[in-house]
Amino acid sequence: MVAVVIAAALAAAAPVTLAAADPAADEASPAMFVVRDADTTVYIFGTFHALDGHADWFNRQVKAAFDSSNELVLETVIPEGPVRIRPAISGRPLPVTPSASFLATTRLAINAGRSHGMQVGNGADNVLRHAAQAEGKPVEGLETLELQLNMFTRMPAASASSPRAGEPVEDSHAIDSLSNAMAEMQSAWKRGDQRIFVRMLGQLEASSPDTYRMMFTERNARWADWIAGRMQTPGTVFVAVGAGHLAGKDSLLVRLAEQGIPSARLH
Repeated sequence: MVAVVIAAALAAAAPVTLAAADPAADEASPAMFVVRDADTTVYIFGTFHALDGHADWFNRQVKAAFDSSNELVLETVIPEGPVRIRPAISGRPLPVTPSASFLATTRLAINAGRSHGMQVGNGADNVLRHAAQAEGKPVEGLETLELQLNMFTRMPAASASSPRAGEPVEDSHAIDSLSNAMAEMQSAWKRGDQRIFVRMLGQLEASSPDTYRMMFTERNARWADWIAGRMQTPGTVFVAVGAGHLAGKDSLLVRLAEQGIPSARLH
């Protein structure tokens, strides 16, 4: 849902600086990979959850892969209306309340992104979902929204080097650093540069190992199991997950390779 954004917030104390391309370029080339066997093809596209809408990324190879797919698979499919879950013990529906640390870093990251015109409505996940629905293409999730929200309720408090749990960040320098980091990540995503996500993940793992494990290591392993199982059914599937899940030593692609399923980069 917002895994990359939250990770960026937690790692904001050590902003990344890489050579940047023009973020307003007319055309973008985000990273996309493919795994296939004799009768099954799974495209794996790295998304960015909030974008400024200035670049045409849904084109050429990405669009061709999407059009050839029988279904779209996202991290999760967010239902319309209020989100409510049913606890296993009482059976009584209750709203899920994410941790104070999660809410604080989320608000900070969203506000930082907005300063650069980045909106969830322009996010790659949202664009792909609307395109699939318009074409009558099935849309499903790798995990349920309940599972995601329960993960966020268990999110550990931020470390001393990250925004303090439940507290607004008043330091204008820290806010500016996060805003710049968000812009740099978006620019890197547009040109398919995974290095910034590798660096970001390393910062997150160092500052909060449990958060890194919950948000990336464990989920990537589960998603690799899902793809491995889906490879047993003929067809073509377009899987779209946050770009951070396709980078680093514990990436979804690494987990697939460990299962004997190699991937190739297409874009």
